[in-house]
Amino acid sequence: MGFELDNRKKRILQAVIKDYITTAEPVGSRTIARKYGLGVSPATIRNEMADLEEMGFLEQPHTSAGRIPTERGYRYYVDCLMQKEELSFNEEDLIQREYRSKIDDVGQVIHITGQLLSQLTSYTAVVQKPKMGFSSFKNIQLIGMDKERAILIAVMDNGIVQHRMIEVPGSITGNDLAAISAVLNAKLSGFTMESIKNTLIKEIYIELARYRRTLDMVLDVLRFSLASDNDDKIYLGGLFNILNQPEFQNVEKLKTLLGLLEQENLLSNLMAADPSASGVTVRIGGEISYQGMQDCSMVMAIYGVKGQTIGSLGVLGPTRMDYAKVISVVEYMTRKLSFALENIFKGLVDKEVRF
Repeated sequence: MGFELDNRKKRILQAVIKDYITTAEPVGSRTIARKYGLGVSPATIRNEMADLEEMGFLEQPHTSAGRIPTERGYRYYVDCLMQKEELSFNEEDLIQREYRSKIDDVGQVIHITGQLLSQLTSYTAVVQKPKMGFSSFKNIQLIGMDKERAILIAVMDNGIVQHRMIEVPGSITGNDLAAISAVLNAKLSGFTMESIKNTLIKEIYIELARYRRTLDMVLDVLRFSLASDNDDKIYLGGLFNILNQPEFQNVEKLKTLLGLLEQENLLSNLMAADPSASGVTVRIGGEISYQGMQDCSMVMAIYGVKGQTIGSLGVLGPTRMDYAKVISVVEYMTRKLSFALENIFKGLVDKEVRF
């Protein structure tokens, strides 16, 4: 950063940021001296705060005597000063209970994850649902459930599983379903839905001519469930949490932010992450690079199944967000979401899921 802070400056910067996160009010030297027990006088703190302002870590809004952190100050705090605030026993227990509830598909898991992220942080949750449209088939299986129903399970190469109940003729046996599955696997494995040519579909119909009615339904389900997921889908939860922040009491600023949050493509781009990245990414203010979001910060992480990235989740709040808490929540929820999705994957493959 061009400057190395001594211990006293670090402690004062940390105190200013902690106080401002809590109060949303500019912080004065007397407040720091009174509340944080640094063992130095208000005059000394004032001088140090002036130095920190000159170095670009603090700024003085309007004519107020107090100071607030800059983006550079927050970045230094997150990278060098912050100690993560671990989740409480009650918070971990809440998460465990929610994930133990009846969750048997990806949509439910994403919804609960978003709800928990917003509830635990008091900010806005943004969860990118797993990308399906451009993943390829790994395994397709039809399993008889009763005389006229079967479950179609499509396992994709990124570990995500789609499952749908379909109607089948009463004359279809378990052996028939296995035969259909074998042909579909032989023909479709390694292909995405978009890359399947009509000639390949014709070949399948020729080989499975006697099962045409069932085959029509299977291919329709595959087309619908995958094509409907081609575009990134975003779960946005706890929107009012960010609207309640003092930074967004200005009506014009609020309208701009709401307009941005309504644009799913923008949110998808915002949630785009380097698949090789690991851990939590923190973007502060101008680092988000969207006009109208300069007063926001985003804490996000990627999640996946069996080591493959399939989506991302994050928390959007003011630059004044409680990073120590939010980063811990995002880390914990990323692990829980990945684990829940792996359980869905395993349950479907083992035919142990309840429908």
